[in-house]
Amino acid sequence: MDLKSIFKDLKVVEFAGVLAGPAVGMFFAELGAEVIKIENKTTGGDMTRGWKLPVENPESPISAYFCSVNWGKQYLLLNLSDSSDLDLAMKHVREADIVISNFRPASARRLGVDDKSLCALNERLIYAQINAFADPDDERPAFDVVLQAEAGFLYMNGEPERPPVKMPVALIDLLAAHQLKEAILIALLQRERTGKGCVVSTSLLESALASLANQASNYLMTGHIPQPMGTRHPNIAPYGDIFTCADGEPILLAVGTERQFRQLCAVLGLDGLANSKEFGNNEARVRHRASLNLVLAEAIGKWTFSDLMGEFNAKRVPAARIRNMASVFEMPESGNMILEERTPDGTDTRRMQTTAFTISNPL
Repeated sequence: MDLKSIFKDLKVVEFAGVLAGPAVGMFFAELGAEVIKIENKTTGGDMTRGWKLPVENPESPISAYFCSVNWGKQYLLLNLSDSSDLDLAMKHVREADIVISNFRPASARRLGVDDKSLCALNERLIYAQINAFADPDDERPAFDVVLQAEAGFLYMNGEPERPPVKMPVALIDLLAAHQLKEAILIALLQRERTGKGCVVSTSLLESALASLANQASNYLMTGHIPQPMGTRHPNIAPYGDIFTCADGEPILLAVGTERQFRQLCAVLGLDGLANSKEFGNNEARVRHRASLNLVLAEAIGKWTFSDLMGEFNAKRVPAARIRNMASVFEMPESGNMILEERTPDGTDTRRMQTTAFTISNPL
């Protein structure tokens, strides 16, 4: 099935900037929808147009950051306080299936683009709202790193005895985008049954909290407060632990089962470890992680990276190269996911597609 035709009859109007809302709009664009991105003409459009690396062209109307979630859209720079511009926006809303907004509710009401106003124009409209906090009227500004801090991610991330570290992508925005996509898809299904649109919403904070997964349950069930552990896992060892090979190359282990640990020991010539009291099961290995890592580091340090990875792959031991971005794009899978587009000003742009699934008929 061609993903680019799934929503070919769908129209989306995007009143959203930065990352979360535009990521939702790009998702529908990738699946064939017509997406109209309405930006504030008085401020030069989406603020990420100006979020440029020092190596980018300062005269260009877009940045690489902007391009990351704004593929396949039509851009309209409008002043919604101007009646003629507002009329044009409303024309698109009347024809739309979905509106995506990250306006603050008070601002949306002032401009006449709030959920009640727009749904009154179009009873089949699905109005999708992203807020910063659970209370939509909470006026605190909230960029992604604020939510990483508020939801506990920042505290957990980083190395022991070092300052907190933010994740290198705006993950909370992306998590919120996924929550809103799911809500919109459910709303579309409901509309097929009822013929009626609805309002769906999520917040950055609730999306972050919903994604705490085992770290939350570790606390809720045991009172354990997760501490910074770098790449290591609080429940599994050796998992996320990094070692240095004889040629200086780092290698990461992600050993999640007892069978995988026995295979690891077999490759490294450490069969006795798998049957020892100190390392014979995962609970013991987590408890004695430091001493386990000393033994593993010595054994791994005798191998070159390529030889060791070859043995690990053959024995199904989960391990990985730690790639920089250039190395990431040496993988064919990465190249297959690049979307290219020439913008109206003639700039050639590239970014990763945000859909990472396929749909096919069974054989």
